[in-house]
Amino acid sequence: MSMTPQFDGAPVGRVGRTALVVWSMLLLAGFAMARSLEPDPRGYGTHRQLGLPECTFRTLFSKPCPGCGMTTSFSHFVRGDLLTAGRVNPAGLLLAAVSALMIPWCLFSAVQGRLWCVDEPLPFFAYLVIALGGVSTALWAWRLWWDW
Repeated sequence: MSMTPQFDGAPVGRVGRTALVVWSMLLLAGFAMARSLEPDPRGYGTHRQLGLPECTFRTLFSKPCPGCGMTTSFSHFVRGDLLTAGRVNPAGLLLAAVSALMIPWCLFSAVQGRLWCVDEPLPFFAYLVIALGGVSTALWAWRLWWDW
């Protein structure tokens, strides 16, 4: 009986390892950018500090779009203010948490040469995207219903 832990998963070659490292670096850059922004006290609009325009959906309909507060949520997340991150956009908190967990997962998988605990990457990531999209849509509907 071996005392070495087994981390079975789909093998990845040099290109896959490089992609995992690049993806983790992009996620880190996104978190660094979120840290450089000052969260807007309204709970949305932090993205304006990046030179982006006002939310067209909010301007046209006076209601938040699914992404309203996402940048603000990330900005609170990187400061460790999880309650405020969830208050301004619960989906933003969820996405930030998943993104934060992906960084060590990507790096560990790249070092091991196997996708840690993921045997079938395409279905796994499809389910992850569908789940995140479904939860985000449900949370947006809830925010609209309760006139957040």
